[in-house]
Amino acid sequence: MFDRSPLTRRALLARSAGACAALAAALVLGDAIAPARAALAATRRRDGKHPDPRPGIDASRIPPDDKVRDHGDNALAAFAEARQIPGILDGIRCHCGCADEPGMRSLLTCYEGEDAMAMHCQICQGQARLAFRLHQRGRTLAQIRAAVDARYGS
Repeated sequence: MFDRSPLTRRALLARSAGACAALAAALVLGDAIAPARAALAATRRRDGKHPDPRPGIDASRIPPDDKVRDHGDNALAAFAEARQIPGILDGIRCHCGCADEPGMRSLLTCYEGEDAMAMHCQICQGQARLAFRLHQRGRTLAQIRAAVDARYGS
């Protein structure tokens, strides 16, 4: 059963701090807790060299809309835009920190597979959406990289 004795000021403050931390985490992460790799990625270094885009790269490994829809409107838009510029995304190093993980080559890698990192990571989504907007405005890969670095780099 519940302990109905009055709380001390110290106990109240401790419980309030824990509740505030939980609320802040829920607000930052959204209505679903991101996978552990997304949470850990945010603590890793964000600098590094951009990869060279591979010739003939395509969007065939990016999941279709029906696999992304449950992750929210921003993820849905980011994946739709990523499918249009796979060659650009393959030339950008992701700044969320996942680039340090084995098998993570470029921002395009964040969008590939059924458990794609970008489904949960707002940084991956933001970088791709920025790259798409700049590509639509006729910017070069070098200009897009510079803009992504300026906004998301450390």
